[in-house]
Amino acid sequence: MKWKFASLTLVTAFSAQVSANECGTVTIADMNWNSASVIANVDRFILEHGYGCDAELIPGDTMPTATSMIEKGQPDIAPELWTNSVKEAVDEGVKEGRLAYAGKALVDGGEEGFWVPAYMVKQYPELKTIEGVKKHAKLFDHPEVSDAAGFYGCPAGWGCQISGGNLFEALNLKEAGFELIDPGSSAGLSGSIAKAYERKQGWFGYYWAPTAVLGKYEMVKVDFGSGVNEEEFLNCTTQDSCENPKVTMYPPSPVNTVVVTSFSNDNPAAMEYLGKRGFKNSDMNKLLAWMEDEQADSEDAMYHFFETSPEIWKQWVPADVAKKVAAKL
Repeated sequence: MKWKFASLTLVTAFSAQVSANECGTVTIADMNWNSASVIANVDRFILEHGYGCDAELIPGDTMPTATSMIEKGQPDIAPELWTNSVKEAVDEGVKEGRLAYAGKALVDGGEEGFWVPAYMVKQYPELKTIEGVKKHAKLFDHPEVSDAAGFYGCPAGWGCQISGGNLFEALNLKEAGFELIDPGSSAGLSGSIAKAYERKQGWFGYYWAPTAVLGKYEMVKVDFGSGVNEEEFLNCTTQDSCENPKVTMYPPSPVNTVVVTSFSNDNPAAMEYLGKRGFKNSDMNKLLAWMEDEQADSEDAMYHFFETSPEIWKQWVPADVAKKVAAKL
């Protein structure tokens, strides 16, 4: 009888331990842009091999994924959600107890600004400021208009075309000799930076991070000397109807990891990992540049990241979890 009781106690304790460690099936949104897809693959691998989850990637995009998480409770995790674009819906989902913020996917936030090549700043340090750029406008030859300086704006139809145009006006760049250039497409914009770098020519314009371009080419964000005025940015800079735009730097865009509450409630250990897991833009830029150079997919980039940056990802998890993940590599 004593043996039976001891056996029952052991089985009960073992079952409780299994239950405590049981993560179950977890669905992760694999968004259709590279940085989000890389993070989704990293999360899948760590949750599967470090926490014992049955992790699965499913296709995602910002609006459909947020809507599905609120209305259907699926997927469990959106690793990289640019929440400004779905702010009202996500905030309402959090208020109703359907969603929870797990942490920051990009610890710096999405970054926008006006940039110049680092090699120009080394020669003319004052180009770090907008006053320096205007003073040296002749360094930035317009590719099509003689006797004019060129400023590369956003492609037509993009939201940043409005903010870039309003800041072009607020900064009095036309009066300084600049003409606004429509690059035509994302490829046209990134191609203009690559071309300038190859020829060590002047370049001045809008760009954002994290991107492969800023991982390949060292660029310096120009300081407007204004700081960030979020109210001005939201109510005027980003509006097509803005009649009297004022100078403001771009505020960082919050880029969060969002989960459904059923996952957050049942998986405190995994939530602790998601709260610590976050990429700096500089690190993600380099990873995206590697993907482009190697023509690699997101899973390739995941393995490359694990192998080349253990000092980053091992800080996100306890030592025993890191050991399990490393063993599977």
